[in-house]
Amino acid sequence: MGVTTYTDEYTSPIPPCRLFKALVLDADILVPKLMPDALKSIDTIQGDGRAGSIKQINFAEGGQIISVRNRVDEVDDENYVYNYTLIEGDASVMEKVEFISYEVKFEATPEGGSKNRMVSKYHTKGDIVLNDEDMISGREKALGMYKVVEAYLLQNPDVYNDT
Repeated sequence: MGVTTYTDEYTSPIPPCRLFKALVLDADILVPKLMPDALKSIDTIQGDGRAGSIKQINFAEGGQIISVRNRVDEVDDENYVYNYTLIEGDASVMEKVEFISYEVKFEATPEGGSKNRMVSKYHTKGDIVLNDEDMISGREKALGMYKVVEAYLLQNPDVYNDT
C-alpha cells in the first residue's frame, strides 16, 4: 500500500470558530440545506457525532456517487481540529484506495479571519499510483462546499456567532 498526500490551504474572512461550527459541528444539517443539488443528507449511523462515530453522506440523485461513509477520528472544539477517514464508498470511489484520511485545522489570522488547512492522505491498494486527476474532483467538491458555507456565513453574520 502506498500513500499519496495532498495539502490544501485556504484563507477566509470568517473566524475559525464560525467556520468550525458550520463546517464540522453543524454540517449534517447545514450543508444539505445549502447544497440540495449535491447532497441529499448526512446521517450519523453510529455514535454521537464525536470520535468513533460513522457518518454516511448521501449524494443527490443523478450524480456519479450515491454515498460514502466516514469515520470521525477527532473533534477538537478548542483548537478547531477535525480528523476523519473515508472508509466506504461506491466502487468508483474505492477502486484504487483502501481509505482516505483527512486532517482539518482552522486557525485564526491577525486580520480576524482564518487560515484553513486540509491534509488528505490517500492510502492506495497494492502498488497503485494515483495521478492528480484521481484527486481533483474530490478536492474541487470540498472547496465548493467550503465556499458555499463561507458565502452563507458572510451573508448571515449573526449565524454561528457567539459574540
